[in-house]
Amino acid sequence: MNGVEKTSEKCYYNSENNEAQNYPNKKEVTDLKKKSDLQKLLDYAGNFRWLTYASWVLSVISALLALVPFIYIRKIIKEVLDVAPNYENATTFTHNGIMAVVFAVGAMLVYIGALMCSHIAAFRVQANIRKDAMHHIATLPLGFMDGIGSGKMRKTVNEASAATETYLAHQLPDSAGAMATPIGLIALLLFFDWRLGLLSLVPVVLAFLIMSSMTGSKMKKKMEEYQNALDNMSNEAVEYVRGIPVVKTFGQSVFSFKKFKGSIDEYEKWVISYTKDMMLPMMGYTTIINAVFAVLIAAAMIFTSSGVTTSFFVDLLFYVIITPVITVTLTKIMFSSENKMIVADAMKRIESVLDMKPLEETKTQKHPKDNSIKLSGVKFKYAKATENAINGVDLTVAPGEHIALVGPSGGGKTTLASLIARFWDTTEGQILIGGEDVRDIPKKELSETVSFVFQDAKLLKMSVLDNVRLSKPNATKEEVLKALHDAQCDDIAEKLPNGVDTVIGANGVYLSGGEQQRISIARIMLKNSPILILDEATAFADPDNETKVQEAFSAMSKGKTVIMIAHRLSTVTNADRIYVLENGKVAESGTHDTLTKSDGLYAKMWDEYNRSANWKVGVRND
Repeated sequence: MNGVEKTSEKCYYNSENNEAQNYPNKKEVTDLKKKSDLQKLLDYAGNFRWLTYASWVLSVISALLALVPFIYIRKIIKEVLDVAPNYENATTFTHNGIMAVVFAVGAMLVYIGALMCSHIAAFRVQANIRKDAMHHIATLPLGFMDGIGSGKMRKTVNEASAATETYLAHQLPDSAGAMATPIGLIALLLFFDWRLGLLSLVPVVLAFLIMSSMTGSKMKKKMEEYQNALDNMSNEAVEYVRGIPVVKTFGQSVFSFKKFKGSIDEYEKWVISYTKDMMLPMMGYTTIINAVFAVLIAAAMIFTSSGVTTSFFVDLLFYVIITPVITVTLTKIMFSSENKMIVADAMKRIESVLDMKPLEETKTQKHPKDNSIKLSGVKFKYAKATENAINGVDLTVAPGEHIALVGPSGGGKTTLASLIARFWDTTEGQILIGGEDVRDIPKKELSETVSFVFQDAKLLKMSVLDNVRLSKPNATKEEVLKALHDAQCDDIAEKLPNGVDTVIGANGVYLSGGEQQRISIARIMLKNSPILILDEATAFADPDNETKVQEAFSAMSKGKTVIMIAHRLSTVTNADRIYVLENGKVAESGTHDTLTKSDGLYAKMWDEYNRSANWKVGVRND
């Protein structure tokens, strides 16, 4: 198979040209779940998996070749002792030295070849995992990120895939070599003097038992706890950074973000506890594995109590020289076991993303007849929430009608608008667009029908032209320029060094929040959707930008169905109908004039808004 196997919600990606292949069948999905983590990684390697196998073989060859120089070193030692003090009689000294160097260099070159093979395959696996995850994330509804956190998602995609690259590129070849080295070592240790050979293995066995206690099921659980602590801290750090403007504005400290500080405290407790748990075993392991030579010296004193022979002395020196290889080998095996657990946890986290299901689409797909909207008995509850965020909402928006959603914070305004755009599916009830259930409308068509303008506009590090063109990739430059003009962006383009071809975020070129909002509005204008949802779109705009944004909205809204979400009630006074949401329900609805004349929630909100707008700091004259 060329490419990457994926579960039923995912397609294959060809590692040669990144093209999507056919979806796997149920049997393939079942087989995939039964596979080991290594098999899954090799599936991501596609046709490059043979390079991984080659790296193992080359690593084994390198490990065995690396032992040969010790044989020549023994020959050198023996010859030196045999001819001493007449060293000029040494005839094979130079030859043995050259052969030792040749095999050492050969082992190094073969190992480099192993790493080249493993790295090529590992980079392909890492790239395919990231492509796989990002392609799948693109199929998920926008609302799913709220339940996960962008920091945690970024860490999962980037760092989990990076962990697999390190494992395949380094740990696996090293593990293969580390497994082959003991076989060659045992053969050498037992060949020259089996007594010293067996005694050399005693500390190895003890160290291996200690290592097993540190790398067993308990360690696997610890690795999962460690990654969870890092994920939580990363996610809370992202949220904290986003909230820094608020912290600085009100003179608060990091302690105002209790969740962030809590995640740091939990990580600190975990690290200290883990370090204490591992301290004694690690001290014991390090001491024993580095004490092989001490066992040899003690044995030598016993074996030579009746005299020392040249042959025994040569063997003793040989064993003292070669036994440090055991330390290096066991350390590689220990870290290999630890990294295997890290990779297992990384794969689990990647699969948790890939297992997230896109919103279902019915087989019978329908198309909106117009740009009307109707909500009937809509209820919605967030995952893990105890109460509904939307609790039985009924409303109708005629084609071309402009309505506003207002109300206290937490009343459900954004949630309701998000349900219309199908960021989530309703828990109960039905949402119709153009007379058709949103669940029956193809995702692409729904996306083209409904445009959502968020209060916090996001621009990518690309030119202004390309940022606007994201909504319509095949748009001509003339169409983009017209959209920018209609969105009141001419002054932005004029001040940029390369006009609309200027890359945002490069060479110190940045835009204010209001300017970014106008660029995002140009993007929506180019898309030209019949239904617009404006979520607090002027919240972060200064007065000058707000005026231009409002003018852009006016141009953009002509002939379209518009849903406005606003806290500034002055922006919705001309709406055809205003819906006041409180506790997930429609508390009242009507025009601005009708609602202000009643003694309802909107009238109180309007009165409070006017008083706050007209409030001035008093000046004492005394």
